[in-house]
Amino acid sequence: VADRTVVDAAILDFGIQDTGRDAASWALVNRGVPVPRPDAVSSSDELALAWTLRGAPHFYRRADLPDVLVATSPFSDVDAAKRMIGAAQPLAAAGIGSREGLSRLATALRDIVTAPTVKGEVSSRLTQVLEEPYLRDCVPCGAVHSWEQPFRLGALYAGLELEPGTSPPVLRQIPDWPQREPGPAPDPLAAPERLQVIRNYLRFLGPAAPTDVAGFLNAPLAEAKAHWPEDAVEVRVAGRKTWSLGEWVSSPVDPALLRLLGPFDLLLQGRDRQLLVTDRARHKALWPTLGRPGAVLSGSEILGTWRPRASGRKFSVTVEAWGPVDRASRDRVQEQADLLAAHRGLSLAGVIWG
Repeated sequence: VADRTVVDAAILDFGIQDTGRDAASWALVNRGVPVPRPDAVSSSDELALAWTLRGAPHFYRRADLPDVLVATSPFSDVDAAKRMIGAAQPLAAAGIGSREGLSRLATALRDIVTAPTVKGEVSSRLTQVLEEPYLRDCVPCGAVHSWEQPFRLGALYAGLELEPGTSPPVLRQIPDWPQREPGPAPDPLAAPERLQVIRNYLRFLGPAAPTDVAGFLNAPLAEAKAHWPEDAVEVRVAGRKTWSLGEWVSSPVDPALLRLLGPFDLLLQGRDRQLLVTDRARHKALWPTLGRPGAVLSGSEILGTWRPRASGRKFSVTVEAWGPVDRASRDRVQEQADLLAAHRGLSLAGVIWG
């Protein structure tokens, strides 16, 4: 649609993860949203970047941020404890509930970040004001500081956003933030339906099962089941019991569709990896612990991985194909690589096939 703008993209209801170079802007381009350059996202007054799901940075519509806080809050103390990845244990030993702990940390963050502040400085100042149960002895850093995941989750609860394009990250107060006590919201289902995370998993990555959603959110399976949408419809996919929002129809995918998906594109974040890539031997190549590649999506199949290489103003793409690739598909990879190079303001030197 000619007059479609960035904020019209439905995926912004779920958040667009911005891990890696131009991740969010390229994810939008791959979905047909007119984004000529990465700064069309990073400099947009209508978009904002915040740590939310799994503590990862996501872009949302700025106007939605107060409701995003509600939607991405944990369902219970047990849920918060799991999402905090180890940080809840010393809190529990001190008799502090996980959500109470997040509220305490968010209050401290709100008091500290009165002007744009780099993450390391925020962390140092947190260490000075937080009590022992909130801190850990970090061996890699050789220092005592707050636990990483509560720090990230607590930022939005404190009314803080990330300044796009900063590394290390710079935190700043969200303009016109509603007056509220810092901390997670008590009921995530009080958020508008279009922002609720379980519904959005089914909407964008479904059909799916509660185990998929729990894995995606790093939440307890019991919470996913307890808050499963009542209007979800059970369907069978590859012999597996899953659910969809409304009647699900398996529509054919254009075989000519080809996209270079970024390493953290939403399609690759789903937890039904066996359905996306049936050969488990390929999983380690596509989802390594460190240094993820992108995926070459052809129709509904992943035909291999890709990695970018830049030297000065020249840009190339290296593709590791998992099988024979016909000439038409190779031409489409070339077209997409040229589009990505132009998106980054570079010239394509070529596509290297491994």
